[in-house]
Amino acid sequence: MKVKLAILVAVFIGGLILWQGVRAQMVVELLAERAKVSWTKVPKKVLAFYYAWYGNPQVSGRWFHWSNVDEAKKQIGSSTYYPVLGPYDSHDPKVVEQHCRWAKEAGLDGFIVSWWHPNDFHDRAMPLILDTAQKFRLEVSAYFETVPTRTKEQALEYAMHLLNRYGKHPAWLKLNGRPVIFVYGRAIGEIGLDGWLWVIVEANRRYEGGAIFVGDQISKRAARIFDGIHTYNITGQTAGLSVNEIRKWAQKTFPIWVAIAGDNRIACLTIIPGYDDSKLPDRKPPRPITERHNGETYRALWEAAIEANPDWVLITSWNEWHEGSEIEPSVENGDRELKTTAKYALRFKQLPPREVEKRTEKIPEAE
Repeated sequence: MKVKLAILVAVFIGGLILWQGVRAQMVVELLAERAKVSWTKVPKKVLAFYYAWYGNPQVSGRWFHWSNVDEAKKQIGSSTYYPVLGPYDSHDPKVVEQHCRWAKEAGLDGFIVSWWHPNDFHDRAMPLILDTAQKFRLEVSAYFETVPTRTKEQALEYAMHLLNRYGKHPAWLKLNGRPVIFVYGRAIGEIGLDGWLWVIVEANRRYEGGAIFVGDQISKRAARIFDGIHTYNITGQTAGLSVNEIRKWAQKTFPIWVAIAGDNRIACLTIIPGYDDSKLPDRKPPRPITERHNGETYRALWEAAIEANPDWVLITSWNEWHEGSEIEPSVENGDRELKTTAKYALRFKQLPPREVEKRTEKIPEAE
């Protein structure tokens, strides 16, 4: 009996080793395919993360994401600040049109729209956003938020839904004719980098003309897999800092992040006006609050980003009201951040496309 058991264990271990070898070889082959991808002299763009998850009783029949709303006192329990437009509905054409008008006036090129599942509340808002963006000559991409089953097959299914349904829309963000999708860090973690390696290669095989994926991870391995890399939020590094400390951090860190993207990937830098999610009941103190410093935080980050010269500047966020990172006009801050965006976006887009220097020193990983 013991001999049979030993044989079974040996066979199992041998099979496991064989499978791991086959899997490793598959990864090598897929990485070799991704190594053929090269993005250089990418046109400058300024894009803002956008949330289409808000609803009110007048348009959608009930509240979505807004809670404890007191319109008379201009207070929302789930929002750090109060929107100039009030507790609006993301499916309201007038609201989306105003957002696009403001964005265009501020020099934005478009929105990266939070997206969760096919045919859910967010997905149903996408056609209105795309059609309205087209009128204002803005571009739209999706922020792929989650893979509920944690399988690469579902990630591919979701990616193909986005590409097949929206990829050919005139307003969809494209580079060299290929539609762009941004992938949030949670979705990356749910199936791992190797899972996304398979998804990206397979999506490019299935979608005519190919697609572009920009991943939320600043690492050299992520840069080998995705077409570009970014991070969603930097408040973990800027929380509690003075304006000068924020400036010094950004001046040191942003060039490293651009270098990690390398000479053939899309280098993105993310800036924030501030961050404060302390009003959310599920967020326990202490929170990573980044003070706005009367608008100086945003200006300092813009200046450091321009100095580092990425391909794209990403703004967190247009309207993530729960986390107090919005640049959309509020009762408390007015349109200060939109005016700042207009000034610096123009400066940034006047820069020539990034010319990557050939470096001999070792590029460090992100801190």
